[in-house]
Amino acid sequence: MTNARDLLHELATKKAVTRLLPVLGIAYFMSYVDRTNVALAKTALAADVGISAAAYGLGAGLFFVSYALLEVPSNLVLYRVGARVWITRIAVSWGAVSAAMMFVADDLSFYLLRLLLGAAEAGLFPAMMYLVTQWFSQKHRVTVVGLIYTAPCIAVIIGSPVGGALMELHGVAGLRGWQWMFLVEGLVTVLIGAVVWFALPSRPADAKWLTPDEAAVLTERAVGQTPGSPTKLRGSLRLAFGRPTVLLLGAIYLINQSIGGGIGFNFPAYIQSLGLDSPFLIGLVAGSGGISALAGVLFFPWFKRRHGHEVALIGICASAVLLVLLGFLVSRDPVWSVSLLFISNFFAFGTLPLFWSVAMARLSGLVAAAGLAFINMLGITGGFIGPYVYGLVESSTDSLVAPYYVFAAAAVVAVALVPVLAAAIRRDARKDLAPVPSAELPVQ
Repeated sequence: MTNARDLLHELATKKAVTRLLPVLGIAYFMSYVDRTNVALAKTALAADVGISAAAYGLGAGLFFVSYALLEVPSNLVLYRVGARVWITRIAVSWGAVSAAMMFVADDLSFYLLRLLLGAAEAGLFPAMMYLVTQWFSQKHRVTVVGLIYTAPCIAVIIGSPVGGALMELHGVAGLRGWQWMFLVEGLVTVLIGAVVWFALPSRPADAKWLTPDEAAVLTERAVGQTPGSPTKLRGSLRLAFGRPTVLLLGAIYLINQSIGGGIGFNFPAYIQSLGLDSPFLIGLVAGSGGISALAGVLFFPWFKRRHGHEVALIGICASAVLLVLLGFLVSRDPVWSVSLLFISNFFAFGTLPLFWSVAMARLSGLVAAAGLAFINMLGITGGFIGPYVYGLVESSTDSLVAPYYVFAAAAVVAVALVPVLAAAIRRDARKDLAPVPSAELPVQ
């Protein structure tokens, strides 16, 4: 009986992966494109609109302020209305705002639209992580999250060259190249919202392509059926926000995203400073970094499935990023410097599926909806801090390299926090703080 049930579960899981991941992947792909395409427009915005490096850094980071502030409320709404409704709303609204970025005319409009873009997109990623907790058992989650993370890697590989190519439309219909980029990519995202509406069931019981037995076994293995799970908001928030493990995960993620955001939003400008002036070529070089990131998100889940030790692997990745940043700072060869940043992508992205697998193993139900959003909120705050600090340091030093000293110092802190996280997890285990299984979702 157990073997038959296990086989049914594996079959249902394969169906879910095949049906859900393309939808989630394309949505996450465009979210990454729409939030980062501004990096390709940095130089053009300075020339056409007069946005300084400091103003650009602030505007790039403001996206993450509104995103972070609305992250937890967005996921609490998701818990009530279901993933299908809420992710559709997110995609349509952020696509519309992304297209409206073509109307940037000065610093103020740039700041306002970046804030609106963050508000529109808030909750997308934790919504996807919450959906994973509703569909997949813990043993499958690191693989599923790794596959989801291929989307932003492919977005870097494809999105940057495509964005650069769209910017080559400069002058067509009287629009500047960066205006074409924002318009086209924003409208594509609105269309993806329609795809989500028709193709994404909120939970296994809603999927017409699953048999009742398949839906039941997926729910049983992913969510569990233990009575007495917390369904009241106050108690769930206390469990989500008050656990040291959650706070430590959030702190490490904040540093990860600060470094990644600071470098990523300014990488095309750094490439241009090396002598490239074609938007397409700059996008092509910047996009090449996605190849190493893609390798990382595929390699580390594979390695974990065979050898375990998620937290140890997170520590190895953090240490490797620190060493690579130190190597970048002492390098004097442009090709070697760019190559080192590509290597950092392998470890920085590779740690993310491991990170979220650790988080999801300790949160479920309404606690997961709030806790995963809270962790992501802290990380998204790093997405504001990184570009803003980069802009401030660049403006004060007139150097595109000086900000990397700050990021190297932040990496030291991340490395130091990993053993603290391991100790907190062991302490949770001793106190028998097992994940609290969620009740059935109350809505479609």
